Amino acid sequence: MPTSRSRRAGPDRAAALAQYRRRAWVYDLELALFEPVRRRAVAWLAPRPGDTVLDVGCGTGLSFALLQDAVGTGGHIVGIEQSPQMLEKARQRVQRHGWRNVKLLCAPAEEARLSGRADAALLHFTHDVMQSGAALDHVLHHLKPGATLVASGLKWAPSWALPVNLLVLPAALRSVSSLAGLQRPWQELAKRVGEPERQTLLAGGVYLVRARAPAKA
Repeated sequence: MPTSRSRRAGPDRAAALAQYRRRAWVYDLELALFEPVRRRAVAWLAPRPGDTVLDVGCGTGLSFALLQDAVGTGGHIVGIEQSPQMLEKARQRVQRHGWRNVKLLCAPAEEARLSGRADAALLHFTHDVMQSGAALDHVLHHLKPGATLVASGLKWAPSWALPVNLLVLPAALRSVSSLAGLQRPWQELAKRVGEPERQTLLAGGVYLVRARAPAKA
């Protein structure tokens, strides 16, 4: 398990891999509560038929069906996930549905072997990726100028919303390798693209942001 010191520091890849090795078998059930957030995030992303979408930190592929409905058979989905156990669940999902336009990459977001530039990127509950400047730079580099990026996840609610933060804390301890940045999880993204559009849900305990890839990522 990550130590309290590592929780205060930046993302810890080894800790994250250990977390999701343990969680892969039950991950879909654990995320069921946040499915409305996923649906809102994909709706805000608004991919179009024929688009190529990067699903960064795709986990078990829970967003694939929503993205498939949007991009159609003429579009493409690239799922990036560093956990082999999680990605195997995603692969099983793809095979079960017979999707032929999904490419899966087992790699950290900053190291994924991407080609060309995509039309959109989704980062759903990927706090560690959002705290990694290298990961964000890599994703932005592989987006077309003006492409849409939507991110969502946990955040600290305002200080007056103590009950909300008492729910955010255990959820974060189970899903992130570092608590650093939970006040403004989009801060690294904002350094690169400016302040994004924002929405908050669950009394401030969940956020969504939307930004456009710059002309020169």
